[in-house]
Amino acid sequence: MMLFFNNAWAGSLDAFAGLDGTISIAGGTAHIPVMNDAAKAIMTANPKIHITVEGGGSGIGVQKVGEGLVDIGNTGRALSEQEIAKYGLKSYPFALDGVAVIVHPRNPVTGLTAQQVRDIFSGSVTNWKDVGGSDAVIHLFTRDEASGTREVFWEKLLNKGPIATAANVVASNGAMKTAIAQDKDAIGYAGIGHVDQTVKGIVLDGVVPSQDNAKNGSYPVVRKLYMNTRGEPTKLVKTFIDYILSPEGLETSKKHGYIPLQ
Repeated sequence: MMLFFNNAWAGSLDAFAGLDGTISIAGGTAHIPVMNDAAKAIMTANPKIHITVEGGGSGIGVQKVGEGLVDIGNTGRALSEQEIAKYGLKSYPFALDGVAVIVHPRNPVTGLTAQQVRDIFSGSVTNWKDVGGSDAVIHLFTRDEASGTREVFWEKLLNKGPIATAANVVASNGAMKTAIAQDKDAIGYAGIGHVDQTVKGIVLDGVVPSQDNAKNGSYPVVRKLYMNTRGEPTKLVKTFIDYILSPEGLETSKKHGYIPLQ
C-alpha cells in the first residue's frame, strides 16, 4: 500500500515544533545521504528530536521495520506481497534512481552492451581485452542478496541471469564505490546518485547512465526509493515522512542525484 501526504503544512521544519522523541531508520544504503541531511536539519531545528540512520540493505530494512526494531525501513525496491502481508507494512516512495555499471576512471572502456555486461557478471568474459579494454583480468564486484540495488540490477540488466560465485561481495553503494575507485581492473554497479569523479559510469547500449535518462525512460535500469513503516506511523514519524516528501525534502533528494517523484 503506497501513501502520499499532501497537507499544506507538511514538510516544513516548523511542523516539528513541540514534538520530541526518537526516530530510528535502517535499510537501503542509497537512501542514507538524503536521510542524513534531513535528520541533521530536523535535529538542528528541534534538539528534542533524535534520529538515527543506518544501512544494511533493503532486506534488512524490511526485517527491522517489520519486527519493530526501527520506525522506518528503507528499500530500493517495492515490497513483495508476502512482506506486506507478513508485517503489515506501508510504503512511501519518494524518488527515482538509476543503477549504473561502474569502473575505475582510468579504465579505457567507456561503453558496453547489455549482453557484454551479462557475460562479464556471469563469468564467461574474464579479461578486459575481450570487451575492448586492456589485457587484464576483470575484478568483479557485486552486492549481497539483501540489496535492493542488486535486485534491480539482476532483474533489469542481467535478466535474472547468474552472477559468478567468484565475485567480491560488498555491503553498500558507498563500499562499492570505494572498492571500484581503488582498483583499475574492477567493475561493479551502484545507484547513479553515488556516481562521482571517483568512478566512471559505463554507457549502456549507447545510453549514458544519467538521472535525466533514467527519468525519460531511455536508461532502463531504474528503481524507486521507498520508506516503509509497520502500520500507521506515529505523529513524529509521519512528520518526518512528510518532510522527505515536501519541496525542501525533495530538493535534498535532487541534491544527491535522485529524481523526486512529485
